[in-house]
Amino acid sequence: MLVEVIDTYELMSQRAAEIVAEQVHRKPTSVIGFATGSTPKRLYELLIQEHDERGLDFSKVTTFNLDEYVGLPPKHDQSYHYYMWENLFNHIDVNPSNVHIPHGMADDIDHFCAWYEEQIEAAGGIDLQILGIGANGHLAFNEPGSSLGSRTRIKTLTEKTVKDNARFFDDPDMVPEYAITMGIGTIMEADRLLLVASGERKAQAIRNTLEGPVTAMCPATIVQLHQHSHIIIDKDAATALDYRHHHGIAEPKE
Repeated sequence: MLVEVIDTYELMSQRAAEIVAEQVHRKPTSVIGFATGSTPKRLYELLIQEHDERGLDFSKVTTFNLDEYVGLPPKHDQSYHYYMWENLFNHIDVNPSNVHIPHGMADDIDHFCAWYEEQIEAAGGIDLQILGIGANGHLAFNEPGSSLGSRTRIKTLTEKTVKDNARFFDDPDMVPEYAITMGIGTIMEADRLLLVASGERKAQAIRNTLEGPVTAMCPATIVQLHQHSHIIIDKDAATALDYRHHHGIAEPKE
């Protein structure tokens, strides 16, 4: 596990964008897992810039998103379909047939989840999985208590997650209470993990993730067990850490 603490959100996002761009340059047919939320937005803006100004080619890349709300149609402005197309896919040369995002309106969600797992396997597995982290330590929508061996499935969201997500909805009563999410076991099968976190609101979750025991009550702690996990956080997200020099924190390059 490699941890980088970077001064600001902007510089953290630039560092993450470098890693994603390097993956695509090295393997143009990469399979990349994408996350949503506020933290990766700047990362995606920088990837668009890299595509526009330096020709970063996504035409052969295959994508898989971590999760989607149950009950929101793809065109709903709070769906993760909408998020990904608005914030990244509409602005790069990705092939729409190579884009995979869980379908929250699926008639048979269990069948869809099994199909999603099959598609990841058929693509050869995920080369690089981008991750965020919830303030309660959730990874994707694997809430505290989720099985560390879980696969793609429907999950009930905790009251805290629903409350945190309410800020994105005009009517808090419309916040979905269920989501389709990749499981912890699915995430851990990616060749490389890239987890980004920003702000003091995530500081305790980052402390638990990096310095606490591996436990289903903080699902993000599982990244400790991945052979190639790369954690990039800004200084605000690092404020609760106790042992900066004892768990492999690397200072950013000059």
